Amino acid sequence: MKVLVADPIAQEGIEALRAHAEVDVRLGMSPDELIAIISEYDALVVRSDTQVSKEVIEAGEKLQVIARAGVGVDNIDVEAATRKGIVVVNAPSGNIISAAEHTIALMLAMARHIPQANAVLRSGQWRRHDFIGVEVRGKTLGIIGLGNVGTEVMRRAKGLEMRIVAHDPFVSLEYAGTLGVELVSLDELLRQSDFITLHTPLSELTKGLIGAKELAKVKPTVCLINCARGGIIDEQALFEAVEKGKVAAAAIDVFAEEPVTESVLFQSDRIIVTPHLAASTAEAQTTVALDVAEQIGAALRGQPPRYAVNVPFIPPETVAVVGPFLGVSQHIGRLLTQLAKGQMSAISIKYEGEIANHDTAVLKAAIIGGLLETISEERVTLVNAHLIAQRRGLKITEHKDSICENYGNLVTVEVRTSVGQTTVAGTVMRGEPHIVRVDDYWIDVVPSGGYFLFSDHRDRPGLIGTVGIILGQADINISSMQVSRLEPRGQALMVLGLDEPVGEEQREQLLAIPDIYTIKMVKL
Repeated sequence: MKVLVADPIAQEGIEALRAHAEVDVRLGMSPDELIAIISEYDALVVRSDTQVSKEVIEAGEKLQVIARAGVGVDNIDVEAATRKGIVVVNAPSGNIISAAEHTIALMLAMARHIPQANAVLRSGQWRRHDFIGVEVRGKTLGIIGLGNVGTEVMRRAKGLEMRIVAHDPFVSLEYAGTLGVELVSLDELLRQSDFITLHTPLSELTKGLIGAKELAKVKPTVCLINCARGGIIDEQALFEAVEKGKVAAAAIDVFAEEPVTESVLFQSDRIIVTPHLAASTAEAQTTVALDVAEQIGAALRGQPPRYAVNVPFIPPETVAVVGPFLGVSQHIGRLLTQLAKGQMSAISIKYEGEIANHDTAVLKAAIIGGLLETISEERVTLVNAHLIAQRRGLKITEHKDSICENYGNLVTVEVRTSVGQTTVAGTVMRGEPHIVRVDDYWIDVVPSGGYFLFSDHRDRPGLIGTVGIILGQADINISSMQVSRLEPRGQALMVLGLDEPVGEEQREQLLAIPDIYTIKMVKL
């Protein structure tokens, strides 16, 4: 067996790999150089620098496992690896403590103006009174995202005697209570917090999460920290808010584009910047290197790795029946994430039809994966789905019925939250996933990878036409329409497939239409 290490990892990890295989360390290769030699290797180890593209994977004729010595796998074409039967692993827990400690370090550095005071004194000036700081004791820390890192930040902040509020719709109230954390809306967190720290992945839902609109709601004394992912905060909006005194200070470890040596954020003395150092401790590098070495060894021996991130293998006897429902299960989870309101507490899954006679664990993993993929640092798989949900205090129940009244097979998921429940059901027809139920409404929506407008309204003449006029005036094309009602002129649901998303101006115009109760944009 041969392993190629294409990015720097700790020496301890290389030595551990040598217990399983012959190891070559070749750093700084171009994509063409990697493609030229990858056919010789059974395993590949990378960090964030090397891009493991579809072309690299196709050239890896012997590849059995690709390991990312870190959390994210954005630089690996996981879908291409899965299609080729290559296991992709990462080390999601190795740098949790390092990231949490770097967050606290940046918070204290802002509170006491440490970088600025250091620079001024080194320039030969004794300006002690220019750098009067604040204590963090008694201050409110707002944590956006109570995943692994966010939870560790919370524990350390409690040791500093801070009050903690958090925003994370995918954590149950009971679980937050056991942590001693008050769950609040994003608006409340922005308004209450003296310090705000972000700990969410970068996704469609979190990209630009903190922009000019959000920064207008914070205290002028607030300090912001981002050690999660670049792009979650609008960098231009943050710079302008700091310069105008709407935000006191910021500390940024991650950027929308990396590596970066020029940024608008570098122009403000009140913004501390570090070059993606949150995971850069000797201990973290050693831990992640040993984690991936252990998993590569397991994969090469034919054993299941601890942190496999791609879709698990489906046994041949179930693939013909259960396999086609993986896609619709993921779509159900993604739709529920965007429709449900409040703090999630429980997930109920019902399988009806022939699929109920088979092992549906992989469908459960796909559902939870769809629910949590935009907010979890870890990719949800068959192995860890229940564990990840459990860590967030989410209770999962499953029910099976071999008889299905409406369809050959049906997957129905109900999410219970602090404000109610949301139900979505889906099936497969003509080889395509179909969403066929939302709450009490029966519909037929094909999740085509585009935008959908969900309108909850009263069924009356002229309402649908008014919606069409507003969208037409905004040059937004309607590709499909589904309408379902509970009774004539009663409560109804309309789902419009759109070629472009609805802007805030059009959303307000739609909400102003009499008898429209809610408007929600969804991307599937």
